[in-house]
Amino acid sequence: MTAIDVTAAAVTAALSIIDANLAEFGDRYPGDTTVHDRYRLRPANEGWTTSFWPGQLWLAYDLTGDDGYLAAASGHVGSFAARIDDRADVDTHDLGFLYTLSCVTAYRRTGNPEAKRAALAAADHLMSRVLEPAGIIQAWGDLRDPAQRGRTIIDSLMNTPLLFWATQVTGDSRYASVAARHATQLRDHILRPDGSTYHTFYWDPATGEPLRGETEQGHADDSCWARGQAWGVYGFVLNHRHTGDPSFLAAARRCADYLLAHLPADGVPFWDLALTGVERDSSAAAIAVCGLLELGEPALAERILGSLIGGYASAGSALLRHGVYDKPKGVGVDEGTLWGDYFYLEALTRVTRPDWIHPW
Repeated sequence: MTAIDVTAAAVTAALSIIDANLAEFGDRYPGDTTVHDRYRLRPANEGWTTSFWPGQLWLAYDLTGDDGYLAAASGHVGSFAARIDDRADVDTHDLGFLYTLSCVTAYRRTGNPEAKRAALAAADHLMSRVLEPAGIIQAWGDLRDPAQRGRTIIDSLMNTPLLFWATQVTGDSRYASVAARHATQLRDHILRPDGSTYHTFYWDPATGEPLRGETEQGHADDSCWARGQAWGVYGFVLNHRHTGDPSFLAAARRCADYLLAHLPADGVPFWDLALTGVERDSSAAAIAVCGLLELGEPALAERILGSLIGGYASAGSALLRHGVYDKPKGVGVDEGTLWGDYFYLEALTRVTRPDWIHPW
């Protein structure tokens, strides 16, 4: 089979799994990860990953033009609108993940006014998490909790596109200014001189002084969590696309160079880049593929994507096997992940549909 044939077959296989999951979950939500290779029903629209399910449905629609996927994806707007209206589990920087894929995409594809309203409400709520004078968007948790204040994480680079979109549709520059300042702080502090990254970083909430880098899901504070490094590749290049700031493009390339230099032979990283002989994280590889494609590195991206197709694609309820959510806490280790599935399908969409316009 040619590379084109292999990719086409992977798309067909992925859509088949999505069809089975759609029959099982419909307008409800799978869990963050599989349990013994099967997704379980999540009790409600809660947590940071639920939008990766409608995100997959929007990708399926973009790939096929099938109105069934359009209806299914659109059907999630009401749940996300209710979630932001009711302030249900929204004290997080991950509002960008949640509302870009569920509501911004719905508005862009269909003009749905409720989707636009909910996404703008989410952007406003995200703005409430800005911590002055550090100029960062605080990660998760109660803003009044001293143990939480002053922390952001590298994942947050993927949440700024919601704010850039809000400026585009409202003409209010405040959203984009906050996003750009936040990305600048991460460029200067969460990215280490050697091109590796911290998972988390703390600033003094009163003075804005940068304090220290730590990890939550990596091996150690001074190691390099693979998924965080992949967020750095994709997140910095997206912030460059929105701002035109060449330093963000340079940061993305530094992240990519470090990641590529620490990959095993098949291109799918161990869950922490400081380790070998441990579990892989296929979700980190899928994120990195999307980032490398956005960076204009198709050969590197497609080599990793080929490994995912050949060695990690699932016949279960996840699109990808062998992901890791949080190894130190023993959560979702060597399982499928909802975000890994989304970014794998986004990578397949990017490769098979070069004219596709991504949601970020």
